[in-house]
Amino acid sequence: MGMRMKHGEGVGPAGPTSECNIPAAGGDRCFAGTVTGVVLVGGGSNRMGANKALLHFGRERLLDRVVARVQEAFPRVILVSNDPASYNYLGLPVIRDIYPGRGPLSGIHAALSAVATPYIFVVACDMPFVDPKLALYLARQAPGYDVVVVRDGPYLEPLFAVYGKGCHEPIDSLLRKGLRARVVDFFSTVRVKYIERGDLSAVADVDKVFMNINTPRDLEKALQLLD
Repeated sequence: MGMRMKHGEGVGPAGPTSECNIPAAGGDRCFAGTVTGVVLVGGGSNRMGANKALLHFGRERLLDRVVARVQEAFPRVILVSNDPASYNYLGLPVIRDIYPGRGPLSGIHAALSAVATPYIFVVACDMPFVDPKLALYLARQAPGYDVVVVRDGPYLEPLFAVYGKGCHEPIDSLLRKGLRARVVDFFSTVRVKYIERGDLSAVADVDKVFMNINTPRDLEKALQLLD
């Protein structure tokens, strides 16, 4: 599920938005009512040969580990999956895609459709080293923007990013066309704040944070880094 994507030029139209209600500074409590944590639990896990979300990672399931770390940043957390019965054991709301089979962009769309908060923080279920501090840092950059995403040269990290309600209509417009669009395909129509990966070393170990597990070899490498 986790991925790096190339991005185009430009950040989209500028200007303030009525959806930007997150204070620029202050204690973490200010985020409780303005950001929902969203864990995307999708994909066929074909390269893994098993459901990645339910793989054991150390002493816990991979999904459980990701959810627990997202909850450290944002008390309100939901899952997006088209197989809710497999994940009801967590006791969290499980949202289905409105446009099934369209990839992670459809999951982001479903989450934006379901939540009442002006922003969501999105992470893929196969990223075991979620850092709550980095998630909060990205959320604090959101005022005045629709997307906050980390950039590494020509690549973006769209599945560890913040999305505002202003993204809903542009995404919906893409998905209504019947396309399986990339997450970044709507970025040119909204206000995007790019955070340079090289500037985050003081916040988190980004090499670990952006690691995702797609294959048994990936799982082996990640377990070697498990504290």
